[in-house]
Amino acid sequence: MEARTRAYFDRIERPARTLAETKPAVVVLAHTASSYVAGFANEQTLVDRLAALTGTTAITAAGAVRAALLHLGVKRLALATPYPDSISVLGKTWWAAAGFELVGYRRLEGVTNIYEETEERARSLALSTDVPGADAVLISGTGLPTAGVLDGLERQLGKPVLSSNQAFLWRALRVAGVRTPVSGFGRLLRE
Repeated sequence: MEARTRAYFDRIERPARTLAETKPAVVVLAHTASSYVAGFANEQTLVDRLAALTGTTAITAAGAVRAALLHLGVKRLALATPYPDSISVLGKTWWAAAGFELVGYRRLEGVTNIYEETEERARSLALSTDVPGADAVLISGTGLPTAGVLDGLERQLGKPVLSSNQAFLWRALRVAGVRTPVSGFGRLLRE
C-alpha cells in the first residue's frame, strides 16, 4: 500500500489539471494515508503542490482532520486505522509530529479491501480504540464507511468522534464559505 500511495504523488498532475478546469472553490486530496506517507514535515509542500496544479485552495484529509481537532480543542487522541502496519506506524508518527498525544490506538485487522468494509466494523473499531484519557477518537481512512455511525458513537462515548471524510467535508465547506450546520454526522458538522 505504501508504494501505491507514493505512486499517487507521481500521477497527480494530470487529474489535478483536469479538475482545475471546473474552477472549484477548494480541492481535497481525499486520501489520509498520502499525508502519512509524505510525512508531517512535507504536509505544506503537498498542499502547495496541489494548489499550484489546480489554481485554488487545496486541503488534505489529514490536514483537515488536524484543523478539526484543533477547532475542538483536542490534545489527547485515540487513533483507529484500517491500514497495514507500515502505514499505521506512519500515521502514528504523523499525529505525534502534528502535536497530538496518542493515548489510544487500534488497527482494524483482516482488511483485504477497504471498500468492502462495513459501518459495523468501523463502529467496533472506534469503540475498541477509545480510552478514558482521550479527548476524541479519530477513525482514519477515507475508504472506511463511517458516516452512519459517528452520531451514535459520540452519544455512546461522550466525546467527539471524527472520521477523515467528515473532517475534510467540514474543512472544505468552511474554506468555501459555507457555515450551514449539517446534522446526523457528528458534532463537528453539526456545530
